Amino acid sequence: MIQSHLRRLVGSHAVAGYGFLLPWLIGFFFLAVGPSLISLYLAFTDFDLLTSPEWVGMANFERILTADAKFMASMRVTFMFVILSVPLKLALALIVAVALNKGLGGLSIYRAIFYLPSLLGASVAIAILWRQLFSGDGLVNMALEPFGIIGPSWISNPNYSLWTLVALSVWQFGAPMIIFLAGLRQIPADLYEAASLDGAGPWRQFRRITVPMITPVIFFNLIIQTIDAFKSFTPSFVISGGTGGPINSTLFYTLYLYQEAFGFFRMGYASALAWILLIIIAVFTALSFLSSRYWVHYDE
Repeated sequence: MIQSHLRRLVGSHAVAGYGFLLPWLIGFFFLAVGPSLISLYLAFTDFDLLTSPEWVGMANFERILTADAKFMASMRVTFMFVILSVPLKLALALIVAVALNKGLGGLSIYRAIFYLPSLLGASVAIAILWRQLFSGDGLVNMALEPFGIIGPSWISNPNYSLWTLVALSVWQFGAPMIIFLAGLRQIPADLYEAASLDGAGPWRQFRRITVPMITPVIFFNLIIQTIDAFKSFTPSFVISGGTGGPINSTLFYTLYLYQEAFGFFRMGYASALAWILLIIIAVFTALSFLSSRYWVHYDE
């Protein structure tokens, strides 16, 4: 009697639980899993949105890897962007987080100010503002004029255009900074007190205590920020006018994918590009987790 009552009770709770999960499950299967599987199928087809997909096997991937010079250009620009922007952003975020962790007055105000650029995100408005700042007659060159420096049109010069996008990415360091600050707050203060008694200065304390203690946080920020950098699209699209110029110097991989899909309606080819990007991100994430055992230290 009691067992049957318990079974009915557990069953009713299970039904209620699945009922609450149902909206998420519907979204997961119809907005994530379903489109992903369709994209995987389209990656092996020739599809232009107007006619039925035509199966071509590995032809899309063969062309991407052997005969597409623009693919290699976009890969080069994207990897350069990731290599430059992610370490600079994380370094700046950590420096500011350490400074804010020193018990400054009005910490919440400083935290909000530094987080604001990240809150705005990689929006179209911010990208347009950045384009105006770094144009030939923009605010950056106006600030350089009193020093006798005639600045170039930063976004129109292939030697500097990518750096303007790197600067925009680094400027939005607020999100990793908040995470670093939370990690720093978890380090016991007595570790620093003991180090000070042993004669360790601030730099040695930072290297021997701060960095080892927050390696899990560094690892988390590294994964998240690298994935975001690989997916970056809006700044390149807006600042370059959707072309990736000048001379493909800002042709991010996602922008090239967009051009193939919505510029030339090569949806099958674009799907193949998307899956290559997914594989690249997955390989990087796997290698990061494999390497983490050698430098990420968790408290036992």
